[in-house]
Amino acid sequence: MTVSLADLIALKEALERQIQAAKNTAKADAIAQVRKLMAEHGLTAVEVAAKSPSKAGAPGRKKVAAKYRDPVSGATWTGRGLKPKWLSAALAAGKSLGDFAI
Repeated sequence: MTVSLADLIALKEALERQIQAAKNTAKADAIAQVRKLMAEHGLTAVEVAAKSPSKAGAPGRKKVAAKYRDPVSGATWTGRGLKPKWLSAALAAGKSLGDFAI
């Protein structure tokens, strides 16, 4: 028994409607669950949407102290990452890194 192209297309459309209905039901259930949890814990939408406080300020990371200072502008560099332009220009002019140590 062979199935016609029209029958297959109709079957595909019926399946797509069922898939969309299942997605809509799952989404509605998830929203209801979130609203229930928000009510149980006294949360607002703003609080739920806000970034996690543990990641907001990255408390595990500490500011690195500057190791080098430009005597002209007062700009500093920690020694991490790319060298700033003021330091690269000074090194190209013959100065040493130690000349800028703090």
